[in-house]
Amino acid sequence: MNNLTTRREFLKNSALFAAGATALAGAPSLFAAGANEKLRMGVIGCNGRGMNHISSLPSVPNVEIAYVCDVDKRALEKGLAAVAKKQTSKVQGVADLRRVLEDADVDAITIATPEHWQTPATVLACAAGKHVYVEKPASHNGYESELIVRAARKHKRVVQMGNQRRSWPWVIESIEALHSGAVGEVFFARGWYSNRRPSIGIGKPVPVPEWLDYSLWQGPAPEKAFRDNILHYNWHWFWHWGTGEMGNNAVHALDLARWGLKVELPVRTTCGGNRYFFQDDWETPDTASATFDFGGKGIVWEGHSCAPHGFESTGFGVNFYGDKGCLSMAGSECNIYDVSRKLVRTISAKQAGLFQYDVIHFANFAEAVREGKPLRSEIEEGQKSTLMCHLANLAWRTGQTVDFDPKAGKIVGNKAASALWKREYRKGWEPKV
Repeated sequence: MNNLTTRREFLKNSALFAAGATALAGAPSLFAAGANEKLRMGVIGCNGRGMNHISSLPSVPNVEIAYVCDVDKRALEKGLAAVAKKQTSKVQGVADLRRVLEDADVDAITIATPEHWQTPATVLACAAGKHVYVEKPASHNGYESELIVRAARKHKRVVQMGNQRRSWPWVIESIEALHSGAVGEVFFARGWYSNRRPSIGIGKPVPVPEWLDYSLWQGPAPEKAFRDNILHYNWHWFWHWGTGEMGNNAVHALDLARWGLKVELPVRTTCGGNRYFFQDDWETPDTASATFDFGGKGIVWEGHSCAPHGFESTGFGVNFYGDKGCLSMAGSECNIYDVSRKLVRTISAKQAGLFQYDVIHFANFAEAVREGKPLRSEIEEGQKSTLMCHLANLAWRTGQTVDFDPKAGKIVGNKAASALWKREYRKGWEPKV
């Protein structure tokens, strides 16, 4: 057992982490001796974002990948090969994440699984004494938003959510300009996302491929027969496993909007739209407009999964509207306009490519584990943005406005929405804190 594990045992008796993200700022004196210590990590999920994890982690000083884990044999082999190109130290490949959690020499894991697995995996990892970096949205429903934070607090673990824009230098500079009064007092933000996703067709039952452990892929989700249009991406569009475009992409824009406006949780949420472009198995809306009222400030998010023309000539962005102008974070730059629509300042990204800055967010996580530095997206802060997605989905699924009490953390007077706050779990897989 390495020294990081020893320090964990010390922290179990400390109240340092109990207050959440703000308490992390006081930790450097406890962690300073381990600043140069090797951090051994496991990557859970080797498709999609998991490959970005594998690409980025070896670039973080004193971090090595000890395990890669995937229920897809092909993805596991791909992950092992990718790690071998990045580091010389040995890496193990397993299908079951519990094998990673059993290894006392593993300090932390990153989770790039489908959404129905993200909170259950984080809860298991925290209970096993591991720190966690978990991809957005990090929870499948409102109940899991509560559960994942409770797990981090109970086990005193560092848990970072993967809304990596919180660590991008040009984004930080843009938010600082906003908060410094670049467009005066800000009241409203509008976010958007657009794409050109094709139809997923009508799936048919087929035998489970030999390369897939489908039972383990389902994990905490109640069992459903395997169909040929679920894996590896289309699960996003089924309520059983995913949260639609809200949890997939809106969470990034809503997180920036909430950060920029300095708001916490909405008191009223609405969401309209539908599956307009194709008639297929896709259950979530491909076109949606969600509104969030914070009592004095507001946010709107608009998503177009099948229509690629976005606002400001970009597929992703957030505009902030103040009494002295507009700050537009669109694509890879920020433009600031005065009230006469004159461009007064531009803040641009120094690197091209969406994922070029990922290593900064991972480095922030590693520094928080080793040195107690503040996280850019501590899980409680991240889940405030995710909860907006869950509330919007509840509004859409019920066809009703969802009123919410931020202090109590509860839906107000809406039985239909409250009934969808928590999901059913497969017997034996219920996450518990």
